[in-house]
Amino acid sequence: MSEIDEIADDFVRIWFDQNPLVPSLLGLPGDHGRLPDFSADAELRYRATFSELADHAENAAGDAVTRGVVVQQARAAADRLAAAEVEFSVSDTLAAPVLSLLVVLPMVSLDDDEKTAGYLSRLASIPSLVDTVIERQSGAELPDFLVRAGVDFLDRYLAHPERDPLRLVGPSFVDRQEELLTDVVRPAFARYRDFLNDELVPRALGPQQPGLCWQPDGERRYERLIRVHTTTDHSARDLHETGLRMIDALAGEYRELGSRVFGTGELPEIFERLRTDPALRWGSGEELLDGARSAIRRAEAVAPQWFRTIPPQACEVRPVPPGEAEGGTIAYYNPPDFAGTRPGVYYANTAQAGERFRHMSEAIAFHEAVPGHHFQLCGAMNLDEVPLLRKIADINSYVEGWGLYAERLADEMGLYSSDLSRFGLLTQDSMRAGRLVVDTGLHALGWSRQQAVDYLREHTPMAPVEIELEIDRYAGVPGQALSYMVGRLEIQRVRGEAEQTLGAAFDVRDFHDAVLGHGILPLAVLDAVVRDWVASVR
Repeated sequence: MSEIDEIADDFVRIWFDQNPLVPSLLGLPGDHGRLPDFSADAELRYRATFSELADHAENAAGDAVTRGVVVQQARAAADRLAAAEVEFSVSDTLAAPVLSLLVVLPMVSLDDDEKTAGYLSRLASIPSLVDTVIERQSGAELPDFLVRAGVDFLDRYLAHPERDPLRLVGPSFVDRQEELLTDVVRPAFARYRDFLNDELVPRALGPQQPGLCWQPDGERRYERLIRVHTTTDHSARDLHETGLRMIDALAGEYRELGSRVFGTGELPEIFERLRTDPALRWGSGEELLDGARSAIRRAEAVAPQWFRTIPPQACEVRPVPPGEAEGGTIAYYNPPDFAGTRPGVYYANTAQAGERFRHMSEAIAFHEAVPGHHFQLCGAMNLDEVPLLRKIADINSYVEGWGLYAERLADEMGLYSSDLSRFGLLTQDSMRAGRLVVDTGLHALGWSRQQAVDYLREHTPMAPVEIELEIDRYAGVPGQALSYMVGRLEIQRVRGEAEQTLGAAFDVRDFHDAVLGHGILPLAVLDAVVRDWVASVR
C-alpha cells in the first residue's frame, strides 16, 4: 500500500470517528452505537487533525488522483467545522443535527443483534446530543422562518407517537425500544422543540436577514462553505453573475419551446400556463410514482448505448416518508449499502401531489436515478483497487453536477416522452441557475427571503409551494445549492474540450467511463483525469 493510500484510509477512519452514522448508513464496519459529538471541543480537535492530515498528504508518495481527493476532503472537513454549521442549522431535515436524526437513523439497516443493540444505545444517547446542540445554539439569533420550521417539524413528530419513524427493532428488543422512545427520545425532542420555540423564536431575526452574512463572521464562513460544496475558489460575486447569465440564456430556450407547445414565446404566459394548468398536475401520489418508474425503465433500456459500465444494482422508487414529506425536498436518492442489505432508492415527494407538476417528473427521475445518481454512486461503490475514500467521498459538486448533467444527457438519449416533459428539463436548469443567484444573494449580498422568492417566481416556472420550500432550504444549508450548476458546467466543459480534441475518436461511452470510473472526485482532479484519458486516446 502506498503512502497516500494509507493516508486515505487514515482520513476515512477519522471521518467515521467524527461521523459514526456514516459507516452505519454505508453498511461498513464502525461503532454502530455512537452518535456524533457536536461539542466545540470535539470540533476543534477534529479540525486540527484534518488540517494536519491535509498537510501530510500534500507531498505523500503514490497515486495523484488519490492524493487530490485526500487533500480536498481533509481541507473541506476542516473548513466545514470552521464554518460552525451546528450553530445555525435548525430546520433542514437532512442537515440539522437534531432533526436529521429522525430521517437518517431509520435508514440504518439493523441486520444483526449487535447493530440492533447499538441502535438502542443511540436512542439512549439522543438526550446528550440534544443538550450539546442546545448549548452550541444558545444565544443564537437565527432567521425566524427557519426556527419556526424546526418547531413545526418537531410538532408533527411529537403529535404522532404511534408512527414514530425511530420504531425499527424486532420483537426481541421491542420492550426496551418502547421504553426508550417513551421515556428518553420523545422527551429529548420535546425539550429541543421548546428550546427553539421559547428561546430562539423570541430573539430571531426577521425575514429581511435570512443569510449567513447576518451571522457573526458570516462572510468568511460562507467563503469556506463555497469551497466545501463546489471544490473551487469561485467568489460569491462570480457565481452570482454566472447564474444571471445562465438565466438570460435559458429564456431563449423557453421561448422556442413555448412557441411550439403553447403557441406563445412570452415568458410570463409560458410560466403562467405551466404553473396553473390543472392538466399538468398529478392526480395522485401513486400516479406520480408510476411516472417516475416508467421514466427510469426507459433510461435503463437505452443506457448500454451511452455507458460501457452498467451497475448491477436495481433502483427502487418509493415515496418520501410521511414524517419528512411535508416541508421536505422534492426528491432525493439514497444509495445502497456495501453490505447489500439496502437497495438504491429514489424517494419522490408525493405530499400535495395535486400541486406538483407532471412535466417535472422525468427530469427529476433522470437526475436522481438513471442515468444520474444511481449510476454514479453505485458505479463508485463497485470500483476495484481504489481506496475506500474514492468510493464514498463527500463531494457535492461532483455528485450533484453529474445529476444535473444527467438531465441534459437524457435529452441526448431521447428519453423525454414529449416536448411538455422537456419543460421539466428547462425548469430544473433555471432552478439550478437561479440557485447561483439566490444562494449568493441570501448569504453574501444581503437579500431578504422575499427578494429570493420573487426572483425565482419571475425567472422560473416552479410551483409556488416548491419555491418557498427551496428558498428555506438554501437559507438553512448555505452553499450546498451552488454545487449543482458549478459541477455540471465543469463536466460539460471537460466533455466539450475532449470532443474538440479527439474529433471522430471521441466516444461518449468512454468519456462517461472516465468521468465515473475513478470514484468521487473534486472538480480539479476530474479535469486531470479526463485530460489523461484524452491523451491516452490520442
